[in-house]
Amino acid sequence: MATAKKTPAKKVVAKNAAPAKKAAPAKKVAAKKAAPAKQAAPAKKAAPAKNAAPAKKAAPAKKAAPAKKAPAAKKAPVKKRAVNAAFMKAMTPSPALAAVVGSSALPRTEVVSKLWAYIKKNKLQDAVNKRMINADAKLKEIFGKMQVSMFEMAGLIGKHLK
Repeated sequence: MATAKKTPAKKVVAKNAAPAKKAAPAKKVAAKKAAPAKQAAPAKKAAPAKNAAPAKKAAPAKKAAPAKKAPAAKKAPVKKRAVNAAFMKAMTPSPALAAVVGSSALPRTEVVSKLWAYIKKNKLQDAVNKRMINADAKLKEIFGKMQVSMFEMAGLIGKHLK
């Protein structure tokens, strides 16, 4: 029985010693991975079976790197965009514009949204090119022409606000 106990002890020493010796060749395998792909393919198959412990150590390091990137991405949206006071200032519309949006003083943003509500309610957007607005009698007084692009509209509205 004494020999039975000594034999497993030698095997344990042999198992512990074997991975230490195999760890050094693993570095050489990593150097071989930089070589052409034909030589690296057999080395990849042999490396995971021999060195399971170093692969586990590398995995937590990879998980830690994305965790550092996540807080950086969260910091950017924290900065809120400041509202421009000029857009929020209530302005009085001209009589021609008041016929469409109302006579009370409104900020530019509200004037544009009410104008779009009027355009959609009366189906004044061009059917073919939705960027164009076909003016009716009320809008022709504001725009000065029968058809205006939505980008021109903001500039033309500005002339009717005080």
